[in-house]
Amino acid sequence: MSDTSDKSQSPILLVEDNPTDVMMTREALEENRITRDLHVVEDGIKALEYLKAARTLPSLILLDLNLPRMSGRELLQTLKTHDTYKSIPVIVLTTSNAEIDIGNAYSLSANCYITKPVDFTDFVEIIRSLNDFWFRCATLPNAENSTDGF
Repeated sequence: MSDTSDKSQSPILLVEDNPTDVMMTREALEENRITRDLHVVEDGIKALEYLKAARTLPSLILLDLNLPRMSGRELLQTLKTHDTYKSIPVIVLTTSNAEIDIGNAYSLSANCYITKPVDFTDFVEIIRSLNDFWFRCATLPNAENSTDGF
């Protein structure tokens, strides 16, 4: 992994258990020529294990809600109440467009909620928009200013 001082190379963490959605995300990143490393874990427990072991925290977390073992909702709540991880932007990227899921995600401090489109071209556009906003417009916190521990 890269050094925490090189924020421009911080990875993206994708928390997704559906192999098709993982493949689609990888392809959308490639289509947009986004070269940032993508780390994939399939549930909330593995996401926490990854974060605890990471030398470089991710710049962004793309989070599905419906996950085995520890749901995306539980992971989001854990991340946003933990000093080390609460400043990492979490984008909920899920198939659910249920108002209760949207409201709950924002009440747990999700930074954004996006319903995954069915059409790949639309998905590529969403990934492009996320990249443009989070890595070109927004100023993200520097991971090395976070406290250690979990």
